[in-house]
Amino acid sequence: MHENAPLDAEQFTQHTSRIVASVSSVIDGKADAVRNALVCLLAEGHLLIEDVPGVGKTMLARALAASVDATVRRIQFTPDLLPGDVTGVAVYDPVQREFEFKRGAIFAHIVIADEINRASPKTQSALLEAMEEHQVTVDGATHPLPDPFLVVATQNPLEMEGTYPLPEAQRDRFMMRISMGYPDAAAETLMLRQRDTANPLSAISPVADAASVRALISWARRVHVAESLEEYAVALAQATRQDPSLHLGASPRATLQLVRAAKVVAALDGRDYVVPDDMADLVIPVFAHRLLAARGVHRAGAQPVEAALRQIVARVPVPFAARV
Repeated sequence: MHENAPLDAEQFTQHTSRIVASVSSVIDGKADAVRNALVCLLAEGHLLIEDVPGVGKTMLARALAASVDATVRRIQFTPDLLPGDVTGVAVYDPVQREFEFKRGAIFAHIVIADEINRASPKTQSALLEAMEEHQVTVDGATHPLPDPFLVVATQNPLEMEGTYPLPEAQRDRFMMRISMGYPDAAAETLMLRQRDTANPLSAISPVADAASVRALISWARRVHVAESLEEYAVALAQATRQDPSLHLGASPRATLQLVRAAKVVAALDGRDYVVPDDMADLVIPVFAHRLLAARGVHRAGAQPVEAALRQIVARVPVPFAARV
């Protein structure tokens, strides 16, 4: 598929279904995680996968990268990783008598930032400009990043040893945060059989390339969002800023990314318009990691931020005739 060729809803569904099937062949029983990863790619966002070690966080990122025939780089974040290792550095060429920019690992269509919270805050901050503006600035010179550009970061829970919490500005750069969770018994048994003799990633062949992904992104951008639904998104975000159980509410960037993600979800469902459920279902994965619970807030049986978001979704009026 050529990126400038016209694309219709049926072709969009066909191409995205192939990507989902390719990734799902490696990630068993995690359909929601696979779908959310694709939503982030096509909504031009970034994905944060947070969970305990060994549940397939990196495998999901690598399976998505293997399914798209584009440049892929993996950065293993460690305490001794330097910002220049990520962005690149200017190196003096004694022959030419000038500085030459050596690109860092961030220069790829898909960047896997493995265990991002094991690196120091200084190194984490090297991603801020790249994730927001799709460029890096080194020694006053600006260098554009490839298009499309997706960061899939994994991190371990903060209570584990040797981790640095991501600052609010860094978390706000991620469109979604998801958790893999433990597999059910059937999926875990199947994993034992399939991976005893071979790595399933080696069997994945690319089903899309950078040009086709750009065409899919372009189609998703054209999905219609009614004015009433734009107001609904703003109302959800404002409710988080006014909720007494939340110390930090959703940013305007969060509102924008909620709408962008909803457009992709609608397109994946074969629609060229967004409905309220598209946004309501995305509130927790898009908003939760950006918010902070007020001190002393406890809710039995649930995380306080997620519980607050569920109450907000329940009480914010849903617009009718949203397609008009």
